[in-house]
Amino acid sequence: MGIVVAVATGKFCYIQEWEDDFLALFPHRYDYIYAEHPEPGQPPAWQTERRYPLADRILAQGDYLYGVRFGEQTNYCLLDIDIGSSYHPKQDRLAIARILAAIEPLGLVSPVICTSSYSQGLHLYFPFEVPQRCNEIAAAVETVLNRAGFRLLPGQLELFPNSRPYLSKDNPGLLNAHRLPMQAGSYLLNQDLQPIGCYQHQFVQSWKFAQDRNHCVSRKNLRRFVKPFWQRSHRVSGRAEKFMQDLNAEIELGWTGHGQTNRLLGRIAMRTYVFHHILFGGEPLEGQALVQAIVITARSLPGYHEWCRHQHEIETRAEEWARCVENSHYFHFGVGKKGKSETKEKSPASLTEQKPLSWNQQRSQETRERIRQAIAGLLEKNILPASPTARFRMLTSYGIGGASLYRHRDLWHPASISEASPERSEEPVENFSGSKMIPLSIESPIADSIDKSATSLLNGNDSNHPPSKNLQGFPKPTTTAVAGNCSNNRDGGSSASGNLPNNLLSYSSIPPELLKGIGYVKQVLITIEQWRKRDREVGKHAKTEVERCRQEANRVAYIDRMRQYWVSGDPILMNEAKQVALFNPEILNSAVSLDMLSQKETGSG
Repeated sequence: MGIVVAVATGKFCYIQEWEDDFLALFPHRYDYIYAEHPEPGQPPAWQTERRYPLADRILAQGDYLYGVRFGEQTNYCLLDIDIGSSYHPKQDRLAIARILAAIEPLGLVSPVICTSSYSQGLHLYFPFEVPQRCNEIAAAVETVLNRAGFRLLPGQLELFPNSRPYLSKDNPGLLNAHRLPMQAGSYLLNQDLQPIGCYQHQFVQSWKFAQDRNHCVSRKNLRRFVKPFWQRSHRVSGRAEKFMQDLNAEIELGWTGHGQTNRLLGRIAMRTYVFHHILFGGEPLEGQALVQAIVITARSLPGYHEWCRHQHEIETRAEEWARCVENSHYFHFGVGKKGKSETKEKSPASLTEQKPLSWNQQRSQETRERIRQAIAGLLEKNILPASPTARFRMLTSYGIGGASLYRHRDLWHPASISEASPERSEEPVENFSGSKMIPLSIESPIADSIDKSATSLLNGNDSNHPPSKNLQGFPKPTTTAVAGNCSNNRDGGSSASGNLPNNLLSYSSIPPELLKGIGYVKQVLITIEQWRKRDREVGKHAKTEVERCRQEANRVAYIDRMRQYWVSGDPILMNEAKQVALFNPEILNSAVSLDMLSQKETGSG
């Protein structure tokens, strides 16, 4: 007997009600949303079902409120205007007319208007005959609305399918879901926004009428407006995309119990601050706009009304988290820290009110000012060396640390600045060691050998070469350098150079002007060595003085402890103090010492 095995050859499909024209308008049923019918005046607590699609028969029963998402293509788009929006007729009676005029170039000329729920928000459906790609229709609609001055923001004006202004090699996430029409609180409206029906067949008739009028929607027409939008798109990949997906995974579940508000608000604030312009378009959010976006997102999450115990202070908590993330090391994606600071500097608010400088910023400004003053003084005296090493060492004599000089090398390093000093005098000037020196300039032979593109402050061009190596660009030496503390120079004199290398003066073919420069550099090194020797002597003396003070402090403490023993009344402690005072009478006062000595003599007699 054979065994028959049934093999599934296609995707799971629910039982479709082919005769229901209303259900056929919304064919994409995966990842749908649902919520129980809320109490009057309360928003529904939406949840997402990802395990199976929404069936026609379940939807027709109406036990819950339902909403659907979009697939790759769609034959309609939807604009959602909340009751509190600046674009709602209660606030602006002509806003809808301006919106319709803005999107008319796309071929969307006739909408189906209905209320979204009892909240009196408005849904504007724009059906068309030929299905279009969701990302293209969304990008085109957002482009024309932005040009007309409308901004797509949660709670103000929302677009379905929503645009995703970033590119990713992986799936960037689900498109936003919208509530289906003609459910509880949803009524069909005419062009004057007056209720004309609440039945699904009336909605289908209006849909088909509008679909016939929106026949000019085509991909060729849409792509004229899509290209500018994609030029502003951001490419998200790698760690940034992983970070975004992790935040979405935490946020989308909403509240599942008490004690989760602090964590969720932190995640919402971080995602809104870093990725809001990536996920929803527009400019990066800051200040009060950031706070409002955090509040709107939190209130729309599942479980907010059941589990959140901070609903009465949600705005305050959102503001605290907004300030926290703004002052953190996070920044708007695609803008970066540099772009963020430049944006703030160019903003009108930053020109009128500047934040006080931090302690580190104040110290940095003070250090830069000291470097400027030191450079100005050296230029005024015409003794600013051209060599970066000599310049570095001379600036340290002004009490400026080496680390500070390296951080602010743009103020003094010859490779980072251009010399703008007055004409230098070529007369010998006395340096700080009392010897004569020739002021160097950028055009001097020594300056020519400096690598102005080097990143190190003490590069190879500023160091002494080993005696066995030839100086680059100079002829071979004709004499051998003499080791020792003294060396005969070119003029027959001697110079005490300590342990400094003497091979610099052993080249007979070096030009005289270059020898003068080398002699100056060597004199600087000699002076530095003398300073180091003096510092070592001062340090040795200071160490001796510290040791003497420590011993004196110990002696005073010991005397004080013995005196406390003597007056304590304890026989053991008094006896110890007495024994010490017999051999060191100066520890206690003279009267006590004499008394103790007389008692000792009496006892011994």
